[in-house]
Amino acid sequence: MKYLLLFLSLAAMECNPGGSQTSLQHPSSLPVSDSLERYIVYDQALIALNRVDVIDGTGAPAKPNQTILLRDGRIEAIGPAAETGIPAGYTILDLLGKTAIPGLVSVHNHLHIPRFPDIGEVASKLHLACGVTTIMTCGAAAPYRELEVARAIADGELAGPDIHPSAPYITGPGGNPNMIIPRNEQHLRDTMQHWIDQGVRWFKIYRHTRPEDLRIIAEVAHANDAKVTGHLCSITFAEAADLGIDGIEHGLNSVSDFREGKTHGHCNGNHSAIFETDMDGEEVQALHEHLIERGVTLTSTLSIYETSIPGRPGADEHSRQAMSPYLIGQYEDRMADYAERGPDSARIERLHRIMQFEYLFAQRGGLVASGVDPGRHNMPGYGDQRNFELFREAGFTAEEAIRIMTRNGAVVLERDDIGTLEAGKRADLVILDGSLKRDSSVIRRVEYVFKGGLCFDPRRIIPETDGQVGIQ
Repeated sequence: MKYLLLFLSLAAMECNPGGSQTSLQHPSSLPVSDSLERYIVYDQALIALNRVDVIDGTGAPAKPNQTILLRDGRIEAIGPAAETGIPAGYTILDLLGKTAIPGLVSVHNHLHIPRFPDIGEVASKLHLACGVTTIMTCGAAAPYRELEVARAIADGELAGPDIHPSAPYITGPGGNPNMIIPRNEQHLRDTMQHWIDQGVRWFKIYRHTRPEDLRIIAEVAHANDAKVTGHLCSITFAEAADLGIDGIEHGLNSVSDFREGKTHGHCNGNHSAIFETDMDGEEVQALHEHLIERGVTLTSTLSIYETSIPGRPGADEHSRQAMSPYLIGQYEDRMADYAERGPDSARIERLHRIMQFEYLFAQRGGLVASGVDPGRHNMPGYGDQRNFELFREAGFTAEEAIRIMTRNGAVVLERDDIGTLEAGKRADLVILDGSLKRDSSVIRRVEYVFKGGLCFDPRRIIPETDGQVGIQ
């Protein structure tokens, strides 16, 4: 078990605290409080998911009419329904016409949004109800509270995904004063050590970080079995790869490698390069190959960028239902402004170029993961679902998109127990009402969410989130 605190729920699998705190005994042996029981519809140790279509997260073609056997919170077997017998004693769910996918593993899922530093409880419920069973927060605004929420979920006191928490953002001179701005090397090392001592194993650098600081951050992180990702600007992608970064957020939207007039270590230069650089050209190919050689992951956050584009789809009914009156007011004002301005061809082109950059990186063998990066009308969980539709728009097959959103996230987090539907893996999976292969909108029709073999009903969770994101 590599990350002690980050794998809180896995650690909890090894013991059942019992007593009054745990009134429900279920297959994964995780503690479940009375408050969590009301969301659970199936907790049997033996469950058969029969006649279901499967997209397994490996990238393999979708398989129709499969049977998945769950035993003690794990996937025991999976195969064609006609060939996979269901032994006596199994609770059988007939899922003909539905699709099973792995639980989504998202690696840019803050527990905050602008103006609201702590939306941890409601965001966690939304994530789980939407099929997201594991997240990495990718920068904390309320880090101690984030750790509390992660522990509450691991202890079975709160509905939500496994949380891999992160430290506060690290930036540099001229950056956001609410973030960590290192005064000197010792201050940087001491600050990182503090968060490592809290159990955090993810650090995120921000736009103004100095190259010399990233070198130290990577050194300290890797010496402590931790990782570094970043929303870059002052440091180019190629420089960051050479300095030891593990991941880069937002893909092309944060690239500064091709800017004219950019000076070393500064967030400057001509932004028009994002439109002028040939995505099929040698420069981009060389950068992709450099990142792949260094083992650097790209995390896609298409759904948050889309919210800034007039003429693109706005918030769906479920997202609006989750938003507080304050956020609804902001949303309506923004949509009115977008309608007055009309379609923004430059932003639409930018979105398509971001998609192309990520698609080509993946086709060349790079590891693309995904996350929601909540904000504006891009809500936790619902934005993750929107990412699937945007990946399909970008040219990925349904199987490739699910692989990005499940298996690839698990690889980023070094979790070999989740991310795909295979015998021996933890029973984290989502049942969708319809054929996801034929209809991308089925990603929004979540019928059941299994986490560690426990079957949660989103219809029991979502009403508690109505109007709760962004409460003043």
